[in-house]
Amino acid sequence: MAHDSNQERREFLKASGLLAGGAILSTLPFGTKAAGYHFSANDTIKVALIGCGGRGTGAAQQALSTKQNVKIVAMADAFRDRLDNAYKALTERGAKAADGTPKVMVPEDHKFVGFDAYKQAMALADVVILATPPGFRPSHFEEAVRQSKHVFMEKPVATDAPGIRRVLAAAEEAKKKKLNVVTGLQRRYQSSYRDMIKRIQDGALGDIVGGQVYWISGGVWQKPRQPNQTEMDYQMRNWYYFNWLCGDHINEQHVHNIDVANWVKNGYPVSCQGTGGRQVRTGKDYGEIFDHHIVDYVYEDGTTINSQCRHYEGTYSRVDEMFLGTKGKVEGIEKKSSALMGYNGQPIYTHDAKKDGNPYQIEHDELFEAIAKGEYKFADAERTAKSTLTALMGRMATYSGKQVKWEEALNSQIDLFPTTLAWDALPKSLPDKDGFYPIAVPGKTVAV
Repeated sequence: MAHDSNQERREFLKASGLLAGGAILSTLPFGTKAAGYHFSANDTIKVALIGCGGRGTGAAQQALSTKQNVKIVAMADAFRDRLDNAYKALTERGAKAADGTPKVMVPEDHKFVGFDAYKQAMALADVVILATPPGFRPSHFEEAVRQSKHVFMEKPVATDAPGIRRVLAAAEEAKKKKLNVVTGLQRRYQSSYRDMIKRIQDGALGDIVGGQVYWISGGVWQKPRQPNQTEMDYQMRNWYYFNWLCGDHINEQHVHNIDVANWVKNGYPVSCQGTGGRQVRTGKDYGEIFDHHIVDYVYEDGTTINSQCRHYEGTYSRVDEMFLGTKGKVEGIEKKSSALMGYNGQPIYTHDAKKDGNPYQIEHDELFEAIAKGEYKFADAERTAKSTLTALMGRMATYSGKQVKWEEALNSQIDLFPTTLAWDALPKSLPDKDGFYPIAVPGKTVAV
């Protein structure tokens, strides 16, 4: 996967130990031990991995790489082969606790397979890692909060507005229970972004009057249909290309950059309009998603941030953000040395990130440190849900060709999720006799 989270987890080495913007800092009273909290470095923090693909395996390894006594005690996935591959990858690394016992201790009766497997795995843990395709995130997050578990969950957190509303409701319940929730928008845990955006919000660039955010690359993997494969199995294996599972790549990938725009603006857009379609990836193997989206997001103060994402092989690639202020501009915040630049060509401030850590590791380091200390610091779910909605609002605009306002996007009643989850059940989007799926047509498709 070009520029996917697994690749970036391996290669992207920038972060710091500062708290994320908007993080909550609250310590439980001394002597009080809420569900899932630990007060000693020797206490075992038990983790359940829900979703055992490459992303989940990477997140589990990062949890095991923290300074705390973390052990994987349960695993769940819809597919047995993915669970087995993840278990093999994690155990082959041979990580051991201070007492010499393995950090991955998942006996056969703690391996759960199927659509409801997550409930059983969660019941055995203090912390859950949610790394299934995004369409399952609302129900899995709800269950984690119901069971009073701390959560690390990958972005995005939904694929339609009903899912967003469920996540927002569960986020409020998580706050009441003081459950730490960290999400996989790792730029929020990267020192260059934390440093530079704090300075931007403190006025170093003046008022932000415009910007552009990009995720333009060659696209991602695709898995051919197998003989006698059910439609549910095929779509689950190729989850990236179906909106009930992925939400289109403006949601699954580009949410990173869209979230940065919201962070810089310290708010969310009130409306958007855009264009998109399928120009290069037009075959039946690419399901129902577009291969490009271009969206103008308008914020409450009238600022417009332009968003671009596309999947074209052999073309110019860029994964980045650029913002213009009344005093200067910034771009390339993720680079080792990034600067706020004045319009006279001179730097206003330069951040040197050469010694910064890996943000993918930092998000786990900070989460598990807070849990071990009995502290309530992180409530990422609400803002991640709202950045996910921003991405979905963009998809609604490109699919329909209409201007879409925030409130109508949030209140949309279009529910993409299947009525029944079973291997012989049918998803809502189905191929025609030639194997092609319905594709949105701007001006005709109702997408809100």
